[in-house]
Amino acid sequence: MSTPIIAVTMGDGAGIGAEITVKALADPDVSTWCRPLVVGDAARLAAAARLCGVDAEVRPVAGPAEAEFRPGRIDVVDLGLLPADLPFGQLSPVAGEAAYQYVRRACELAVAGEVQAICTAPLNKEALHAAGRRYPGHTELLAALTGTPEVSMMLSTAKVRVIHVTTHIGLIDAIELIDPGLVARTIRRGHRTLLDAGIAEPRIAVCGINPHAGENGLFGRGEEGEKIEPAIAECRAEGIDAQGPLPADTVFFRAGRGDFDLVVAMYHDQGHGPVKILGLEAGVNITVGLPVIRTSVDHGTAFDIAGTGKADHRSLIEALRQAAALAPSPAD
Repeated sequence: MSTPIIAVTMGDGAGIGAEITVKALADPDVSTWCRPLVVGDAARLAAAARLCGVDAEVRPVAGPAEAEFRPGRIDVVDLGLLPADLPFGQLSPVAGEAAYQYVRRACELAVAGEVQAICTAPLNKEALHAAGRRYPGHTELLAALTGTPEVSMMLSTAKVRVIHVTTHIGLIDAIELIDPGLVARTIRRGHRTLLDAGIAEPRIAVCGINPHAGENGLFGRGEEGEKIEPAIAECRAEGIDAQGPLPADTVFFRAGRGDFDLVVAMYHDQGHGPVKILGLEAGVNITVGLPVIRTSVDHGTAFDIAGTGKADHRSLIEALRQAAALAPSPAD
């Protein structure tokens, strides 16, 4: 079969990960893009299928070689780490540790070439930390597991794409961390990703840090001139169409109408806010710079509705579609 095998990590077992996974894999379109292989807990997936009214057989397998990828069947590398009585919607270090182990096993499969991409359901950062796994989130965890020194978070929607210079750190720390080298490397990673996605001449907008991108030194302490402008100049000298620094309050509108293919955001909320206003089901998180393809939903574990069967699975379907589009052929 020519479609890529995608390892789907189940996420935090106390959240909505199992529910959106069984719902997404029940969608007939998914099997036309890829061969999904869940890494998680078979009993939790079976319970989620009953909750959601999904008619599917959950079948434990040792790995991709045993998976059959047939309609009506969910193949799962069953790590069996969750107790049967784990409550939905409650913070649990046991679920945090299990979520870590799902990602670890998926990375092993990807690095070994047994799967062509990873697609992650949400984990809970507090639960991860309670389990002693001190990572800010999936992005940093995947970087550590694959031995990658630096990666970037990209959010992709039908209207805008955003790549972040900094992510899960405080705003004061982010401003201190930003420097021309980091900005330039982020621009290059975004440019390369768009080229790989088939965009021949990516148009990249680079946000400023301060209101109105500093307005020629009126706002801030010269951060745009010191930290961002040299990076843009360096990338432009390499033939990359990077423009800016541009005011963040208008650049997303311009990207949404088609002026740019990618926006470079300087910090987490600068990029996440405009994307999430489009709807949590619209965005997909792509980790750029890893040796493997990784996509994810752009929402959290939703403890408030976990276990009700109400969770919206459309973001996971889109994440699977984009993972399949970016993944290499199994023969590569």
